[in-house]
Amino acid sequence: MIRLAAFSILLCFSVLPEYKDARPECKFRMDAKDFGIVMPYGNGPDSCDILGARDLWLFMANDSTFCMHYDAAGPKGWLTSLAVSKDLIHWDKCGPVLQLGNKNEPDSKSASYGTTYFDGKKWHMFYLGTPNVTSAPNFIPSFPYLNMKAESKSPFGPWIKRKDITPFKPKENSFYSSTTSPGFIVKDGKEYLMFFSAADFKIKRTICIARTNDLDAQWKIDPSPIVPPEEQIENTSMYYEPSIMTWFLFTNHIGLDQDGEYTDAVWVYWSKDLNNWNPEHKAIVLDGQNCKWSKRCIGLPSVISYRNKLAILYDAPGGNSTSHMRRSIGLAYLDLPLKVPK
Repeated sequence: MIRLAAFSILLCFSVLPEYKDARPECKFRMDAKDFGIVMPYGNGPDSCDILGARDLWLFMANDSTFCMHYDAAGPKGWLTSLAVSKDLIHWDKCGPVLQLGNKNEPDSKSASYGTTYFDGKKWHMFYLGTPNVTSAPNFIPSFPYLNMKAESKSPFGPWIKRKDITPFKPKENSFYSSTTSPGFIVKDGKEYLMFFSAADFKIKRTICIARTNDLDAQWKIDPSPIVPPEEQIENTSMYYEPSIMTWFLFTNHIGLDQDGEYTDAVWVYWSKDLNNWNPEHKAIVLDGQNCKWSKRCIGLPSVISYRNKLAILYDAPGGNSTSHMRRSIGLAYLDLPLKVPK
């Protein structure tokens, strides 16, 4: 059982990090309470995550079962794998739910980061595919990051790749020339909005909205991202707070220091309008100040409400490491209802 002891959200000005370039800083904090590691890497079926567990996507399979898609770094590369839980703390690993594509296919080297959406009839998965990775044994995915599709009748799979559907893809000489990674989907009236990760080849990262009326068709990408690429953020998980009619978009921030770029914190942006976001309306949720076990590097978040808390699962390598490899999954909480920092 989860021990849900009372704690408060700290809303205050943060100590600003000193980035080596002009990327914006975050002035506010909305501190989550860290629980610690809940799913260590290394013990997945057939050594599927022997080199790391990261880039997770959290969703409900039914009223009592949580599902987690995560990138399992194994002998063949990074693959979307499934873990299940009843309490967000104890996880059973089930192994990969996607396999590498055939030679010359867009996902021939990695089929990872599988986000999901249930339309009431079937489950849709949008996943990251790429034909390029670093050398063995790490096989770290590299550009382009492509948005690809699979579907299933069950949240537990099996998942069938829809090779006939390309949701959308990078556009040359644009702010999404290198990356169109999948993201959180919101249904707004008859329209679906995907808040996907966009990046160019410089590399500047941001979030943009793609739109469709049909999840099995192509999406139309907005001409501008929701915040400037200088924000250096990627990946999305969203929560709507009904008490203040506000959307909260959780994302991972990319920092820069003498060791180069790495994911240094979970940030949150807020807006009452899905189509309008102010880059000043943001706060740090989790970083080395309030994470118990990883003091420099915090990976992407996925959030879900549970027992009057907003649970935040994230990946991190632990200690002072900033490595892409050997990451485990941690858990933190915010009290509900969420409040906007002032």
